[in-house]
Amino acid sequence: MRRPAPPVAASLASALLLLGTKGAWADPPPSAAHSSLKSEGPTQPAKVDDGSYTDKDGTPTYHVTEGGKMVDWPAMSGYVRYNANCIVCHGPDGAGSTYAPSLVEALKRDDYATFVGIVAGGKKDVNSAQQLVMPAFGDNRNVMCYIDDIYVYLRARADGVIGRGRPAEHEPKSESFRKREDACMG
Repeated sequence: MRRPAPPVAASLASALLLLGTKGAWADPPPSAAHSSLKSEGPTQPAKVDDGSYTDKDGTPTYHVTEGGKMVDWPAMSGYVRYNANCIVCHGPDGAGSTYAPSLVEALKRDDYATFVGIVAGGKKDVNSAQQLVMPAFGDNRNVMCYIDDIYVYLRARADGVIGRGRPAEHEPKSESFRKREDACMG
């Protein structure tokens, strides 16, 4: 039986799902449109709000240019946060390990809400052949303050537009990103 998420995790996950990609940390007014929303890969950004990109459905997405050499700040931040929090179980570059599945493959079928729900609330798959347990990270600010970034990085990996290893170049970190980060981590 699945263990209920801790109250903080459940509250944070519910808030994220209810608020959608606007999230609890988004700035109210959107900034001027980016000069070029064209990106590498099958997923194209429809909107940019001060360095954070969303697709036509309002889901966080990547902006990768220059043949995969230049990534947006959230994708770079996602790479850093993935390597600080997720690599131990899910292996380098989201490719999976001997006891945790590939997140690159998971994001080929799972949507944003499913991803956030599993990260925040955890998941347990037990059968006679294996026992897979994903702990809940809903009360971990080092994960939840950057959940969109981690998702963006893994989405770009799943779409094949960011290769293995550290991205070569990235867009600058915006001032509003700094403010949201400080507010969430504070």
